[in-house]
Amino acid sequence: MALLISLYVFPLLVYRIHEYFYPLKEGISYLAGKNYSPWWGSHQIQVIYIAFPALETLLRLIPGAFSLWLRLWGSKVGKNVYWTPQLEISDRALIEIGDNVVFGNGVGIYSHIIKPKKQDLLLYVKKVKIGNNVFLGAWNHIAPGVTIIDGTYVPVFTHVYPNKKFSQ
Repeated sequence: MALLISLYVFPLLVYRIHEYFYPLKEGISYLAGKNYSPWWGSHQIQVIYIAFPALETLLRLIPGAFSLWLRLWGSKVGKNVYWTPQLEISDRALIEIGDNVVFGNGVGIYSHIIKPKKQDLLLYVKKVKIGNNVFLGAWNHIAPGVTIIDGTYVPVFTHVYPNKKFSQ
């Protein structure tokens, strides 16, 4: 029981406390400056689930458990969402998913981009929105600010670039 609490409950509680004092903000900021980055702190709390994806894969074996898990992190997740293996979500609080959505194997949802800019690191953070009745084919990569319109089929190996509206 202590192991389960340390793997699932403790990081979530730490995240919620962190979010209370340092709420995530969308937009552009810099990581190498003197100011604390709420995104960086939030990401470090969640990185255990990226490093050890089996922890969340176990939750996908229980119907509805993974959707509930994401909601506890601050995501908005609709009904009848089907999660497949090897899904990677880098910023759990920055996604909105509608009803009747199917994720193909190996889909990645990334609500942030980091890129070098002179002697600093530019961070761009923006929510990803996936509409109702969407099918995301295997190995898609969804970037920050993307909106996938209701009823869209996203073909296999599609990279949807930042701030794009994707529809058929």
